[in-house]
Amino acid sequence: MAEAGGSIAPLNRPIAMASSMRSLFETAIPRWDERVESWETVAAAPAFARLADRVLRDADPDAGDRVVDFGAGTGLLALAFAPLVTSVVAIDNSGGMLERLAENARAAALTNVETLVCDMRSVPLPDGSATLIVSNYAFHHLDDAGKQLALSEARRLLVPGGRLVICDMMFALSLQARDRQIVLRNLTTIARRGPSGVMRIARNAARIATGTWEKPSPRRDWERFLSDRHFAEINVVELEHEGGLALARRPGAMRG
Repeated sequence: MAEAGGSIAPLNRPIAMASSMRSLFETAIPRWDERVESWETVAAAPAFARLADRVLRDADPDAGDRVVDFGAGTGLLALAFAPLVTSVVAIDNSGGMLERLAENARAAALTNVETLVCDMRSVPLPDGSATLIVSNYAFHHLDDAGKQLALSEARRLLVPGGRLVICDMMFALSLQARDRQIVLRNLTTIARRGPSGVMRIARNAARIATGTWEKPSPRRDWERFLSDRHFAEINVVELEHEGGLALARRPGAMRG
């Protein structure tokens, strides 16, 4: 991990991973590599900016923090944290996304950012590499088992007392009142786009039926995931629209 004043360094370390997980990782890369431009547009939207601001506020970074950004994309969080901390390692399974992140970091004259192409369920960094782990809208691409693997990696990477701040879609396709409201609101918004919206609804329905749609988890599941992974000071809050924020610490006292 680079110290402040280091250089942007793509890390290409081997990842030990089960064959089924490796297959998912490999097939996902081209899809995200092809979406760099469209993702930059999405990340620039005011709603995403508000979410990033919320993560930054609740993470409360300081100059001594060593940050790892899970599912960093093109750098919405990583580039916001970099001027405030010692170092940032931005991880993502898309080399294309991280190449753009590195370009953005150079353009902003940020020299304490590293990129690491890997799956967040198997991160080739040493134990205790981070004092703070953050993530924004990445975990909903993992199923429940995948989320728990990624949380296990987060706990391993954190020093005792290290903080975890995750923003993600937090709802389920259920009959719970908030879940119903989210689904109805999203369907109404998409349907207003006319024929293209109707086609998108049909495509999403097909993806849900085949298990290839996003896999958001509601607040109650996030509380269980974090408890099962032995985090402390767990606080999961629901935000505007479909979002939510999960905060926790690795138990123990952080050494100075």
